[in-house]
Amino acid sequence: MLRYLSPVLRGIVNQAALSLLEEVRIRLNRPLMVKDGSGFLFLSAKGLPSIPQHSYMVTKDDLDRTLQLVTENSWYAWEQEIQGGYLTLPGGHRVGIGGQAVYSDGHLKTIKNISSLNFRQARAVVGAADPIVGRVVTQGGHIRSTLIVSPPGCGKTTLLRDLTRQVANCGLQVVVIDERSEIASCHLGVPQLDVGVQTDVLDGYLKEIGVYHALRGLSPQVVVTDEIGHGGDAVILSELARSGVKVIATCHGDSWEQLKGRSWAKQSLEMFELVVILSRRQGPGTIESVLRVGNST
Repeated sequence: MLRYLSPVLRGIVNQAALSLLEEVRIRLNRPLMVKDGSGFLFLSAKGLPSIPQHSYMVTKDDLDRTLQLVTENSWYAWEQEIQGGYLTLPGGHRVGIGGQAVYSDGHLKTIKNISSLNFRQARAVVGAADPIVGRVVTQGGHIRSTLIVSPPGCGKTTLLRDLTRQVANCGLQVVVIDERSEIASCHLGVPQLDVGVQTDVLDGYLKEIGVYHALRGLSPQVVVTDEIGHGGDAVILSELARSGVKVIATCHGDSWEQLKGRSWAKQSLEMFELVVILSRRQGPGTIESVLRVGNST
């Protein structure tokens, strides 16, 4: 990921003693910031932790050179992906983009006057799903539709990704509807992270379109998707249930009880048999509880 930073920024981050790099935040005329296992840090020109006033200030040259590397000197070639607010690099690393929106006929056409970039390190945690995979896939090969619930930043997608890998490697046909390109971290349509040997990825598809294509063309036994939590999700999940397809998904929330009280939840949650609650109590991905719900057997 660091090879896509401008030479000056790359040199600073390479000098920093970081425990486990997660993010690099570049904001024009503001301090260079990184995130590692200990949290967010500002860095000085020598790569040392610093207060904002004494940190390295990102210049326009830093930003321009970084953009050239990220887009391979062709902003227009990436315009469709840029409309989603980010780019995905080889290896699955994601670059979030901040700037000025340009609209045409009511639709976002592109982003100009870029003022910030957020590099997020893609990292698969092989084995993250080991504690729960035996509950999701029973000894008889039955799959329980599973919902992974947690507040932001608690490892939902990391757990979902490894669970997808393990379910697919059990011999099941899996389709990932990767609406935000976070599960498989595709680059040019090719998964950069391991999601299993029997997994098809629909990258960048809206859920409702992805489900339509999956059911009619890919014959999934399991559909995986991220971030349910809208009224329209009930229709999508009902369509999968009627087709006999199991679902593994994630959702923002602090608890099962809280989730059930939301206005969209009643119909959407009916098809799930297993709920996994995560927190950061002992670090990201801490499994607080695994609940049997609905009509699970």
